[in-house]
Amino acid sequence: MYDPRMRKLADVLIDHSIRLKEGETVYIEAFDVPDEMVEVLLGKIYEVGGVPMVALRSARVMRKLLLGADQRTLAQIGEVELAKMKRAQAYIGIRGSFNITENSDVPAEKMDLYMKHWSGPVHTDWRVPNTKWVVLRWPTASMAQQAQMSTEGFEDFYFNTCTLDYSKMSRAMDPLVELMERTDRVRIVGPGTDLGFSIKGIPVVKCDGERNIPDGEVYTAPVKGSVNGTISYNTKTLYQGKVFENVVLRFKDGRIVDATSSNTKDMNAILDTDEGARYVGEFAIGVNPFINKAMLDILFDEKIAGSIHFTPGNAYKEADNGNRSTVHWDLVLCQTPEWGGGEIYFDGRLVRKDGRFVIDELKGLNPESLV
Repeated sequence: MYDPRMRKLADVLIDHSIRLKEGETVYIEAFDVPDEMVEVLLGKIYEVGGVPMVALRSARVMRKLLLGADQRTLAQIGEVELAKMKRAQAYIGIRGSFNITENSDVPAEKMDLYMKHWSGPVHTDWRVPNTKWVVLRWPTASMAQQAQMSTEGFEDFYFNTCTLDYSKMSRAMDPLVELMERTDRVRIVGPGTDLGFSIKGIPVVKCDGERNIPDGEVYTAPVKGSVNGTISYNTKTLYQGKVFENVVLRFKDGRIVDATSSNTKDMNAILDTDEGARYVGEFAIGVNPFINKAMLDILFDEKIAGSIHFTPGNAYKEADNGNRSTVHWDLVLCQTPEWGGGEIYFDGRLVRKDGRFVIDELKGLNPESLV
């Protein structure tokens, strides 16, 4: 059923996120999303003179495909999908989720083949650095259950979060970007966490609704060999269809030398996918004022106000520390009081305590200033 909020979301995606221009091709990839939302997107694309391509996908069908696929199958699909992606100047990826663990029984070796021959070449290697892209979730009863909310309540939360004033947020991010660009040493402290690293010389990028919806983070990457210490993540994480909690990583000279969790075996199998998976490709600070609790969905969880994420795997070329991997695993640490608190120091100066910025030039990023 058509919801008028769909049109407002389409306006954000087309006009703000990908800034589609007349004559540009946009590839829409929709997993388990209502036809009505895709129809609204198509109407908006035609209004601005864009050229759409559409792929309607199903998570259940994808699982079945992966279970029986071999290298030849996935390499062939990857070649076709890469050719399609290369025809597009922009990309919109929308994912609904009826079952967040749909791929939990897909063997790791099958997921590796998918990452190496399809997802990696198409998305990591081409789409991310070469197109104007945005990815987002679609609200479902399953997501509402993850968030421990009613279906209607979650839909209201979703549309409020995804259609906030991203221009205002973008302006408030500028002082944090400037400060991080001047920073060498970062220290993260909290329960079970004492981690130090350098970000000197690595570009800093603000995420203000142009790549992810919902959005609200500022990211860079650590100098590859500079990370030392321990980080204890206090949110659950979902990766390759499996849930992990109580993740603890210990670093020496940039490399993860010890990794434990509720599923240590499978976690280390992921970290052993390739050499780059044991190095970090992203450090980010979350600031979205509407997101204040984890819901086991990384596109929301990584934006939690008062959080950071520290990401094993591939570095984005916009903030490149040279690390390459088919893995990019955003792991979230919340530092608000209800999560145990914590501090962030830049070059020895306290900049955030218990999830709130404490220096004047950054107070515009505290939640009450953004709503």
